Amino acid sequence: MVGKWRRRTRKSRNIRNKRFNVWRSRLSWYGLPLLGLVIGTWATLRFSLLAPEPPANPENICEIFREHTVWYDYARASEEKWGTPIATQLAFVYYESSFRSHARPPRTRLWGLIPWKRPTTAYGYAQALDPAWGEYLVANDASWRTVRTDMQYALDFVGWYNHLSNRHLDIPFSAPRQLYLAYHEGRGGYARRSYEQKPAIQSLAQRVQNRAFRYDNQLKQCEAEFQCWRWYQFWPFCRADD
Repeated sequence: MVGKWRRRTRKSRNIRNKRFNVWRSRLSWYGLPLLGLVIGTWATLRFSLLAPEPPANPENICEIFREHTVWYDYARASEEKWGTPIATQLAFVYYESSFRSHARPPRTRLWGLIPWKRPTTAYGYAQALDPAWGEYLVANDASWRTVRTDMQYALDFVGWYNHLSNRHLDIPFSAPRQLYLAYHEGRGGYARRSYEQKPAIQSLAQRVQNRAFRYDNQLKQCEAEFQCWRWYQFWPFCRADD
């Protein structure tokens, strides 16, 4: 009986080992492609399909933050870290992308008909160019999750870029027009005053400043709404002047 029991045990063990080897072989063939499919699906949902819609009323910063309250947190964090006022950050995004997460410059036309290359690599809420975005990623030790289509990182990028403009070009944070000229032309272009030959850019920079001041006046009337909106926040530990 003992010998018979041992043979059954050995046979059962062999069957389990055989099944294990079969599944291990299948996993080696299908595991990585399946993992890639899962990651790809997650990335699509995370960075594209689930991207928030542009605000219904982009003319009023209070309405923007009422619709996307977490954007206030992102802008506030960027201001505290880099110095650019919340209203100026939102004015930049308004004119750069109209609050569209995946905004790109329109393609040029080959022979006036065929869609061709895009004029620049600008992408995302802040329309950050590839070289500037790469510099930002390196300077801030960013992870693979740091993308231009996420408002959190777009606003942080705007704040970081303006911080460098303030440090290297001595542009005050209270001067949205000059900050935007440096943002659009690059710090080197601003130093060379390249914008003086571009009246359209000067006009755009003035509109950015006007909107920044308008947003700032609006925000003063409603900012208290966004100080204690999370369940774990309570007055007075989440005031704007803390």
